[in-house]
Amino acid sequence: MKKIKILITGGCGFVGTNLALYLNNYFKIECMDNLSRKGSRYNLSLLKKNKIKNHNFDIKNFKKILKLPKYDLIIDCCAEASIEVSKKDIDRVVNTNLLGTINLLKKARYDKSKIIFLSTSRVYGILKLNSLIKSKNINKKLNIKKLINEKDDTTGPKSIYGLTKLSSEMFIEEFSYAFNLKYIINRCGVISGPLQFGKQDQGFVSLWIWKHFNKETLNYVGYGGHGNQIRDVLHIIDLCKLILIQIRKINTINNKIFTVGGSSQSYTSLSELTNICQKITNNTVKIGKKKITSIYDIPYYITDNKFVKKTYNWKPKKNIYDVVADTYIWILRNKKKLIKYF
Repeated sequence: MKKIKILITGGCGFVGTNLALYLNNYFKIECMDNLSRKGSRYNLSLLKKNKIKNHNFDIKNFKKILKLPKYDLIIDCCAEASIEVSKKDIDRVVNTNLLGTINLLKKARYDKSKIIFLSTSRVYGILKLNSLIKSKNINKKLNIKKLINEKDDTTGPKSIYGLTKLSSEMFIEEFSYAFNLKYIINRCGVISGPLQFGKQDQGFVSLWIWKHFNKETLNYVGYGGHGNQIRDVLHIIDLCKLILIQIRKINTINNKIFTVGGSSQSYTSLSELTNICQKITNNTVKIGKKKITSIYDIPYYITDNKFVKKTYNWKPKKNIYDVVADTYIWILRNKKKLIKYF
């Protein structure tokens, strides 16, 4: 039986590499990544070891994308995900996140490929999310009642990054309507785990783990500097397992949007994450306070997984302790190779 051929964009990034290595056991995988991020060459070495080809060019280069082989499915993991970068370099974020996705859609149209798009929880309106908590100064543990699902409000400000991802979703829906393109959109919350480098723009969980590993100072930023903001955290392996199911069922289950995250099985505040990191690494670090809240910060976000669970009989198996422990073990096992990236 012929193996399904899949292209993963952002294939040398954290999510892309994990997906490529996992899905390579089942399908013919190729990646596309311009190797612009620090750490991508480490991930490239893992792809090469597993005989996975990477096409080394930019997602904005449509002429080269058009010359790529025909794929049955494209998984779009490529993005400039940093909220801060999206404020400082709008052109870069729009060109990569939106125009890059449009390039893939044009390629998918020509080849009649299906597409799985990794979107973000940042498509939801910040003002609406902030309205769920009355106080701007969160100095007590939050009582979480409202989980965020596919039907929640996406209107209003959301960050340039979030806007490019929501716009990409709309283009995908338009291509589906006009050209019969089959798609799945996963609005992911925080994703973390091994192969995630502890940089500011790669997520707070890996940053916290790496800072504890290196015994470096951290800061609770915003909402009074108490560290009580809450996010759910999805282990990367749980996402890989979901996407495997989605690929296998995409001919019968398609053209849908899912919120995907750790949900109530795996969430944490910054202060709780500090305690977890201390227990697992056996290191204590100094924590400072910066009370000023970014206009793009939100007090909490926890994903409602009901729809994706009902559709695929899927739910996360790993919790926040697993995320921290698995990442820390990966760091310990590979610290000599990883040190050059820090």
